[in-house]
Amino acid sequence: MSYKVAVFDAKPYDKAAFDGINQKYGFELSYYKEHLDYNNVILATGADAVCIFVNAVVDTRVIDKLVELGVKLIALRCAGFNNVDIAYAKGKIKVVRVPEYSPHAIAEHTLALMLCLNRKIHRAFLRTRDWNFSLNGFQGFDMCGKTVGVVGTGKIGKTVIGVLKGLGMDVIAYDLYPDQKAAEVLGYSYVSLEEIYAQSDVITLHCPLTKETEYLVCEESISKMKDGVMIINTGRGKLVHTKHLIDGLISLKVGYAGLDVYEEESNYFYEDRSDEVMTDDVLARLLSFNNVIVTSHQAFFTNEAMSNIASVTFGNISDFFKGKALVNEVVAQ
Repeated sequence: MSYKVAVFDAKPYDKAAFDGINQKYGFELSYYKEHLDYNNVILATGADAVCIFVNAVVDTRVIDKLVELGVKLIALRCAGFNNVDIAYAKGKIKVVRVPEYSPHAIAEHTLALMLCLNRKIHRAFLRTRDWNFSLNGFQGFDMCGKTVGVVGTGKIGKTVIGVLKGLGMDVIAYDLYPDQKAAEVLGYSYVSLEEIYAQSDVITLHCPLTKETEYLVCEESISKMKDGVMIINTGRGKLVHTKHLIDGLISLKVGYAGLDVYEEESNYFYEDRSDEVMTDDVLARLLSFNNVIVTSHQAFFTNEAMSNIASVTFGNISDFFKGKALVNEVVAQ
């Protein structure tokens, strides 16, 4: 039997990866460019499963409608699941995810943001294209010997630590569930969040978005950081309170910010808005700083990661319909 899968928020690169992997599974795929929400959930009519990404809005109304339409599975092709009401889905519809795509992809993008900000590569690129080869304003600092605070030491966080240790940086970390064995092997130490703020020249976020971590970087925490701190976020947008970050940039308390995610990104990221007027005043202000780099949630975006996403997603769907154990099921706590 060929199961029908409605793939939402489908871009050309998603189709290429999914069509290739689907040769092994033979699902009947329907692609939709819209991200799933209540306004377009009707597109899932006739589907056995829906495949969604980070910008989907799967609240109680959407879940009820999916169940009404006969959809049996929500397959997230991402690690985060804060956009799905998991508690409400319990007992109504199964939810699975891709817990990791490529920790190396995220780690390498994190490093790229750090180095680009520090050495002003983004500004140098624009300047030299205008035949301006002045070095004024481009002086950076040696990363070697500086202290970096890593918040979240899952697979991505540990991979980031390995990369940064290769630069000769001193690494301190915070995690609710410290992995002391990994700390011994990789050569870092666990400290409190207060110590992360006080000691770090660079702070990079790799923790999940929960009620406890929402707006982890805010006015209060920024006030405790070193002057000129560099803040990197390749995790989730709401880990950082953007207005407070902007205040920190204006006061020079924050010296650099590298953001691959933004708390209101669903209205902009993954789409071409170049012919439109920017109506988000906060994002517009953020983009005006020359010591800020914003990328469009692309840290994961490598050939290897896309292949992994497609493979794990279809494996999850196949396991569900074969009645196998769902190793990547998301269950309400």
